[in-house]
Amino acid sequence: MGHLVTLATCSLNQWALDFEGNTERIIESIRQAKAAGATLRVGPELEITGYGCLDHFLEGDTFLHSWEMLAKIIDNPDCQDILLDIGMPVRHRNVRYNCRLLIHNRKVLLIRPKMWLANDGNYREMRYFTPWMRPRQVEEYYLEQIVGNITGQYKVPFGDALLSTKDTCVGAETCEELFTPDAPHVHMGLNGAEIFTNSSGSHHELRKLDTRINLILEATRKAGGIYLYSNQQGCDGDRLYYDGCAMIIVNGKVVAQGSQFSLNDVEVVTATVDLEEVRSFRCAPSRGLQATQSPTYQRLEVDMRLSRRAEEVDPGIGPSDEIELHYHAPEEEIALGPACWLWDYLRRCGGAAGFFIALSGGIDSCATATIVFSMCRLVVQAIYDGNEQVIRDTRRICGEAEDSKWLPTEPQEVCNRIFHTCFMGTTNSSKDTRSRAKELARDIGAYHVDLNMDSVVTALTNLFTMVTDFRPRFMVHGGSKTENLALQNIQARLRMVIAYLFAQLLPTVRSRRNGGSLLVLGSANVDECLRGYLTKYDCSSADINPIGGISKTDLKSFISYAQSAFSLPILGSFITAVPTAELEPITSTYVQSDEADMGMTYTELSVFGRLRKVSKLGPWGMYERLLHIWSDRLTPREIYEKTRRFFWFYSINRHKMTVLTPAYHAEQYSPDDNRYDLRPFLYPGFTWAYKKMEENVIAWEARAGKKVVKAD
Repeated sequence: MGHLVTLATCSLNQWALDFEGNTERIIESIRQAKAAGATLRVGPELEITGYGCLDHFLEGDTFLHSWEMLAKIIDNPDCQDILLDIGMPVRHRNVRYNCRLLIHNRKVLLIRPKMWLANDGNYREMRYFTPWMRPRQVEEYYLEQIVGNITGQYKVPFGDALLSTKDTCVGAETCEELFTPDAPHVHMGLNGAEIFTNSSGSHHELRKLDTRINLILEATRKAGGIYLYSNQQGCDGDRLYYDGCAMIIVNGKVVAQGSQFSLNDVEVVTATVDLEEVRSFRCAPSRGLQATQSPTYQRLEVDMRLSRRAEEVDPGIGPSDEIELHYHAPEEEIALGPACWLWDYLRRCGGAAGFFIALSGGIDSCATATIVFSMCRLVVQAIYDGNEQVIRDTRRICGEAEDSKWLPTEPQEVCNRIFHTCFMGTTNSSKDTRSRAKELARDIGAYHVDLNMDSVVTALTNLFTMVTDFRPRFMVHGGSKTENLALQNIQARLRMVIAYLFAQLLPTVRSRRNGGSLLVLGSANVDECLRGYLTKYDCSSADINPIGGISKTDLKSFISYAQSAFSLPILGSFITAVPTAELEPITSTYVQSDEADMGMTYTELSVFGRLRKVSKLGPWGMYERLLHIWSDRLTPREIYEKTRRFFWFYSINRHKMTVLTPAYHAEQYSPDDNRYDLRPFLYPGFTWAYKKMEENVIAWEARAGKKVVKAD
């Protein structure tokens, strides 16, 4: 029967600084792991504090409360007779470290600090922590008294070591370490470690899971071993959604996989594996030669077994079979990720009675509304599955009495209680957009308001005229570009003001128990933010934005998917509609169009965005790259002009990103100024890059025998 061992990993919906709640979820995951027969349980990175504490990691309270919560876990009767791998911050010799604590039966066996810190994109770990730069070295850590009083220990090992049980060897690595070229598990494996734990705080990005899973599989595909991957799941306090997907892998084969998106606060994934399979896999002579030359790790002995004794073996229990990996299509990721993020935000935002959105009849606000409906679908499914936490949260958010037994059976029931939409029309609005907004709100069950705001717009313009004796006009009526833009911005900004008025009072109007107010949702997509095609302090200014990190192209694909998946035929009319702000008068010869206003298509914007952020190209580098990408459809001069136009609008509108509504992070080229895309917001003119581009264009045109036209 070999050496069978049942192992557990998990995804936990932790919340930054929710020390008691986080501890309860950790203990519950341990209970579930033990109930499944597991002898080792692995949890997410920094699970006691929550990963997203940011500058709170600089505070002494964060470290103090972490030890206080660890004491509760160590001393809990349900947390005995199982090897625990728990994440929390630790200060050693006045240096802050991101650590794993390996614990067994009220004893701290090892404090293992993270060696390679995540410090790009959304991650700034080196702002808070110092990496452990002493591979395979161990020091003594003077244990905090609150824990030492329980464990009877004064000093414990601190550093990079392996745990040696009576039947196997365990090594721990943390998140980013897996993704480095010389990952710790390589050397641990050559030193005989057979089980690897990886505790992660990895967030969702569209199409990212495949990359992550390939790296996890590769960890044991060449050198063998059992790999337990744990990840946080949910919104723990900011723009990121940690997307779970806890896994157990044996010799490069997945034997257990958890959900990527879920409303469950605790999800434990277990598998039974055979240690002998690892030993057989590692029989290659080349592996043996490298192992004999590998630097030695210190092994800390643990008086326990992970595997079953021979007399305890059940013939009916064998190793878990390999399973087929499950991936969501990007459209499903958009339907699920932002929906789970919205639910976490709503239930954890004290006093919020639901959401409000200005529903314009365009595809962006439509996509936001559809994501809210997707959230309601998930809530109803969780209620059907008996999720008590979701049931309690739903009743509270919907204003039910504490003793209420109400259980919604359709997503429209929940939507009607918590989701409020409003079409804010003017004389520039079309019947089609008004009709689409009304029908979508009806089909998803939202509480809908339809109003005209011309009187408010007129009042403001009349005020300006009375004070200045100047009446601004639209361009179609003979006005200048400046007048035209000012008149559009009045409408856009008034919508923001009206949105917050209705969001604050609608729950009272509807006689909701305990009143409350609504969270205003934004609906500017990532491409419009990148280009700056939005009015500062218009409806892009909101409390949160579930689509702010998603491209227009992906949103269209999502709406097409949701049309059939959610049985919403009305969505088809949004897909075919021409994107328009409807801020200028419609005439027989002119209808405002987003792409015409921007001077580029949304598809082109996505390309610009990826080249700017992901490929790290400036104006000249982008122009050079686009000569190859777009040469089949555009001339060098057209490419130059588009590139220059993009950087012109990007630079003059960058200031808008400093006040951008917090948005769900889903795209690698997000221009979010918060901490992901750190750039100036006052730019010079890129004059040197433009001169180089223009000279190159002239050279191309001369080679082609065309007339050379020098730009202004």
